[in-house]
Amino acid sequence: MQVSIETTSGLERRLTVGVPAERIESEVDSRLQKAAGNVRLPGFRPGKVPMKVMRQRFGAGVRQEVLGEVMSQTFQEAVVQEKLRPAGQPSIEARSLEAGKDLEYVATFEVFPEVDVVEIKGFDIEQPVAEVTDADVDNIIEVFRKQQGSWQTVEREAREGDKVNINYTGTRDGEAFEGGSAENSDLELGSGRMIPGFEDGIVGMQAGQEKTLQLNFPEDYHKEDLQGVAVEFAVAVNAVQEMVPAPLDETLFAKYGVEEGGLDTFRSEVRQNMARELKNAVQGKVKQQVMDTLLEAHESLEVPQALVSREIDAMRGQMFQQFGGAAGKDLDLKSLLPDDMFKDNAERRVKLGLVLAELVSKLDLKADGAKVREAVEELASTYQDPEEVVNYYYSNQEQLAAIESRVLEDQMVAKLLENANIVEKQCSYQEAIGQAQAES
Repeated sequence: MQVSIETTSGLERRLTVGVPAERIESEVDSRLQKAAGNVRLPGFRPGKVPMKVMRQRFGAGVRQEVLGEVMSQTFQEAVVQEKLRPAGQPSIEARSLEAGKDLEYVATFEVFPEVDVVEIKGFDIEQPVAEVTDADVDNIIEVFRKQQGSWQTVEREAREGDKVNINYTGTRDGEAFEGGSAENSDLELGSGRMIPGFEDGIVGMQAGQEKTLQLNFPEDYHKEDLQGVAVEFAVAVNAVQEMVPAPLDETLFAKYGVEEGGLDTFRSEVRQNMARELKNAVQGKVKQQVMDTLLEAHESLEVPQALVSREIDAMRGQMFQQFGGAAGKDLDLKSLLPDDMFKDNAERRVKLGLVLAELVSKLDLKADGAKVREAVEELASTYQDPEEVVNYYYSNQEQLAAIESRVLEDQMVAKLLENANIVEKQCSYQEAIGQAQAES
């Protein structure tokens, strides 16, 4: 087998491979001979079909099959011989496929880059410092009570937080515009669902009252023909309802997984969950800064576009599933969710993955079994039967590998933080959680 290689650009390589005709033809003959023992053709006894006839009837198909397998095999042999690490599948172009002649083909593909890890020291990390207070627990419990509460009609003026049922008609220069009218529409005041000033204008109105609101659409409104336009909305209030939170009783506690122990146990469970969420938020904030520092230090690292394309496909699929999508055979996801939506993040993920893999190798890190167990048990603690969840993870290698990967990443972050300047920043629970959500 003859192999020559050239670098076309960056990470792209072009491999020209020549395979002696004897390797192809001997394999074709071997397969035809084996097949001859089972082939039944009119005019010939079973197993007695001459090779000349076998070649005429089946030679072309068998040869095509052999060519495909030989190209696949010899490509693998060639990349091992040349010590290459392909990133993704090659594009193969045959140059010579004629029977009796040497096979020649060209394989074009990208290779993994050589990652020269840059040592990072003295970088600044801002670490949020917060705690879960009684007031924080009270606020979350109030959210739970409202989630399980009910709306009740009241005979008073509407306030922020109330839900109103309204009819409204929007006009522009005296003419109604598309999408500007509705009847018996429910609106929670303070939700920000309507344009600025609309909900504020209804505050103070009672059922049976009408009002005309003089408003302007925002300059960045999604419909260009209404951007910055002055309009009027004639609004009639049909009903006003207020939220009556669910009582703090066993029924509420049970809905959030607390079957016994009353209010004290419920508050304790809520506080533990909040503390876990706070811990994860702080760790996530710190980890994100470390990753940003790593990416900045390896900004010039070139990444294989084959890996980027694969990551884009994965991100596109994840987004589609998050919105409850079920891919149909006629649905063109690339048109619905084009590559440009994901490309920057995909390149970032691929680059970070390459750097992290090289760092793990360089630092000779392995996932700490005790930390893996701790991570699994912490995750399982949020379920009704933690032991069942732990057993599930340890019986499912794919799921366990994902936990091990996360633990290994955390170990590496801890190692890098040894050389960082950590500045603690006091903040509230809500501020710490809010920062994590904004950056996710």
